[in-house]
Amino acid sequence: MNSPERFALLNRQDRAFITGTVEKLNDQWVFFDDENDEATMLEFFDDYQLEVMNHNKWRVAEILSDHELAVEGVALPLLDGMELRFKKKLTLSLGTLLEDISDEAFLHFLTTLNSLNYSIFDCIYCHNHLTFLEGRKIKQGVNFIIFDNGDEICNVQHHFSYYQRHRDRFEFTNSTGKRIIIEKIE
Repeated sequence: MNSPERFALLNRQDRAFITGTVEKLNDQWVFFDDENDEATMLEFFDDYQLEVMNHNKWRVAEILSDHELAVEGVALPLLDGMELRFKKKLTLSLGTLLEDISDEAFLHFLTTLNSLNYSIFDCIYCHNHLTFLEGRKIKQGVNFIIFDNGDEICNVQHHFSYYQRHRDRFEFTNSTGKRIIIEKIE
C-alpha cells in the first residue's frame, strides 16, 4: 500500500469534514458548523481543503476573494446560506504516527477503529512516543490515542517494538468496556 492508497482510505473516513453554511454578518463571512451551530470566521479555514455543494454534488473549491469562489476553474459568487465543507486535519502527532507504522499495521488499526464506529478524525488526543526515539536502533514504547465519536470514548494503546522484527500491538478499550486487541508482527 502506498501513500495515495492511505490517503484514499483516510478520505473515506466518517466525520472527515466539517460541514455547514456561510452568512455575511457585519461585512464579514461567518461559517456555521452544522454539528454544533458554532460560528467561525471563514478566514480561519484559509489553509483547509474546501468543497462547496454545487448542483447537488460536493466540488473542490478555493476562495478567490471576499465574495467569490473558484469551482473547477469557474468563478462562483459566495452567497448567504451556501453549503461548504472543510476537510478536518489530523493532529500532528497522530499524522506522524500513521506515517511511521507499516502499511499492514495501518490497515489493521484503521479497520478495527472503524469497526468500533470511530473515525480517525474522532481523535481528541495522541501522545506519539515513537517520535522521541528517532535515530535509535531499538525503538520500544507505547503511544496513547483517545477518540470521541460523540457517543463513546475509546482509548487506544499502541505498544511497539522495532528492532529485528517490527511488532505493533493495539489495545482498544471503549467507555462501555468493550475491548479488542490486535497484533501485527513482521
